[in-house]
Amino acid sequence: MAKTVLIVDDSATMLASLKTTLQMMNLTVETANNGQAALDKIKGGLKPDLIITDINMPVMDGLEFIKNVRPILRFTPILILTTESEQKKRDEAKRLGATGWLVKPVSGNDLMAVV
Repeated sequence: MAKTVLIVDDSATMLASLKTTLQMMNLTVETANNGQAALDKIKGGLKPDLIITDINMPVMDGLEFIKNVRPILRFTPILILTTESEQKKRDEAKRLGATGWLVKPVSGNDLMAVV
């Protein structure tokens, strides 16, 4: 059974690119364009094996999403993929439960290595 990855990003281009890369790794991919949409999918029964989320998004940003999803999916790895490189944001994400951080743009090979 294929592992499922949930990608949360407000950029349609980024979603499509990541989805293609991850599907080439034989992973099942679900997408959401903001944290609230992703949280709704999870509350609806989606149980991803990995979450990849952006930080800066409308409706609910990535940090708020992590804060809200962590009590539901306590042990699911959450990878931040963002243009943010500020240490304060990294520290906040880690405190909220993020398990990894990559700065955009990221190559397909680098993403595959982390996944």
